[in-house]
Amino acid sequence: MNAPLTNKQFDVRTGTLRLFAFFHLNLAFSSIEEEQRDEVIACCYWPLLRLAEKCGPIGIEASGYTLEEIAERDPFWIDTLKRLIASGRVEFIGSGYTQMIGPLVPARVTEANLAIGSDVYQRLLGVTPTLALVNEQAYSSGLVGLYLDAGYRALLMDWDNPSSHHQWPGEARYSAQRAVGTDGRAIGLLWTNTVAFQKLQRFAHNDIGLDDYLDYVRTQRGAAARALCVYASDAEIFDFRPGRYKTEEKNRGGEWTKLEQAFQRLAQEPSCEMVLPSQLLTYVPKKQQPLRLETPDCPIPVKKQRKYNLSRWAVTGRDDLAINAACERIHHGLIAADAGPEAWKELCYLWSSDFRTHITDKRWSEFCQRLRTALVRWSPPEPSPMPSPRGAEIAARHLNIVTPMVRARLDRRRGLALASIHFDGHEMPLAGTLPHGHFDDIALQADWYTGNSVFEAPGEHKVTDLEWCRAHLWNDGDDLLAFARIDTPKGLIEKTLRFHAREPRIDFDLTFHWEEWGKGSLRLGHLTLLPDAFDWDGLSLTTHNGGKDCETFDLADSTVEHGAPVSFLVSASNGLPMTEGWAEIGDNRHRLRIDVDRCTAPLLGLLTHRRVRGSLFCQLALSALELDDTRKPTPLRHGPRRFRFSVNAAFPSGDC
Repeated sequence: MNAPLTNKQFDVRTGTLRLFAFFHLNLAFSSIEEEQRDEVIACCYWPLLRLAEKCGPIGIEASGYTLEEIAERDPFWIDTLKRLIASGRVEFIGSGYTQMIGPLVPARVTEANLAIGSDVYQRLLGVTPTLALVNEQAYSSGLVGLYLDAGYRALLMDWDNPSSHHQWPGEARYSAQRAVGTDGRAIGLLWTNTVAFQKLQRFAHNDIGLDDYLDYVRTQRGAAARALCVYASDAEIFDFRPGRYKTEEKNRGGEWTKLEQAFQRLAQEPSCEMVLPSQLLTYVPKKQQPLRLETPDCPIPVKKQRKYNLSRWAVTGRDDLAINAACERIHHGLIAADAGPEAWKELCYLWSSDFRTHITDKRWSEFCQRLRTALVRWSPPEPSPMPSPRGAEIAARHLNIVTPMVRARLDRRRGLALASIHFDGHEMPLAGTLPHGHFDDIALQADWYTGNSVFEAPGEHKVTDLEWCRAHLWNDGDDLLAFARIDTPKGLIEKTLRFHAREPRIDFDLTFHWEEWGKGSLRLGHLTLLPDAFDWDGLSLTTHNGGKDCETFDLADSTVEHGAPVSFLVSASNGLPMTEGWAEIGDNRHRLRIDVDRCTAPLLGLLTHRRVRGSLFCQLALSALELDDTRKPTPLRHGPRRFRFSVNAAFPSGDC
């Protein structure tokens, strides 16, 4: 094994391929039962330490929770890791107390997750890592400041997903960069490489030979010095099978031996050197322009293939929306009670990504019980029930709404969809219905509504609330309330709209009396902008995606299709988490604000924006459910489902 190059050697040698690797450890792995954890430590984690001792330097990343579990079961493993860190054979990489999806949770929760994780690292390993793996490599620019404030100086992030949305030079993938956050500060950035780590996996699993693997690595050399991350994934897939997929290769053993063989041969390759990941940060030029990883069409880049996107942990799984809403209520309760670190630690555990993907039946049951216990202790009261309708049913097709702050027209033939919304302070209606034939494009020649709901499942007809409805209209003080009851093939939908008299605001309160949700997508609200009301070149969207500071996305030159399916299996491609409960969209004269009651249901924003032959189609929908390979309907609780959100007038202020 060659010694790592010194900084001076790096400066004088060209064409060197600096190789680094790190292994992700996660004893909370969704499809691993708790009683299998000792086996994982023996079959995967001990061989990893032996690999590091023989072939290091190697990076190891683990959550604080995983380290605590190992310490409880095998304290000698922790002692051995500490020794290898001290000798320079291992660089420890942080991630927080649990594997939590930062862009999906309020900033206060990520702050707690990073702080508690650092406390565990210091207590068990005596180190405070400065290099962090972005959990599930789900990145937003709002996270940059949180990591910097937590003491991290660089992030490890996937190259393939964000680069596919930018015109970066291809050589940029082979060098350290910097990523700029919403507050203007930048953090160091090391790229992981999906193909590279999958090549190593395939070699270890006997899918390709050693020569094929080494030939691939050789193709990554260049005329100038480059860096390549040869591994950046799970440790639990070697000499052990988590059982996540039916297509997993049979475990024949000897895979860690093959990894040792690969690392030994890499160390012997001409012009290749194994280095510590953090060594590469030395070579970021100070004047190098920091990168923005996010774009309007990809506000939250994640790892690997496009099937991995934010909806995976937000609105799929067994019942992601319900458990995320429960965590949001606990979060509010902790703040109100000024709770201590142990309570925040429990919330970080409950908000872990592993309970939102391929969780086993047994662990799901245990998780739900633990979640209910926390809800009983910390959750604030649920909102008052929907008001009961008053007065006689409305016979007319259209309901004209007039308050001092809101003018609107509702269509009873379309489930009280809004034909137009005109708020006080705005010159004209800004949102409503675009009728059939508005767009000179056959793909968009349907009616496009505001305030409607659509459920779609593969191979089935759409289920919508765009039907004749039984409706009531009455006064509640100075406000006007409209109520609709819509029968659908899946069950009853009840809808209450409050048109405020003292503020430019419309509240939506929906209850779905559906017994079976199945596998599909459910999208609500559908705020459709009226194109003549806006300066298309000045349109932007502002929201929070997990950070303290809001993010603004300029839409003028963007085509955005967050709700477009990736495949027959994955129904959405991206989304806006709105972690502070709101998003604004508009130009420098007219803006609309969407508020979501995240404690009832933290709906995921799906933006569609594109110019179409002389017109503009811009619509923001709210997703309650999407489809992917993790979807396995198992409700947290049975009964009707409620969704609460509002549309408000917003006025440009320059502030978030």
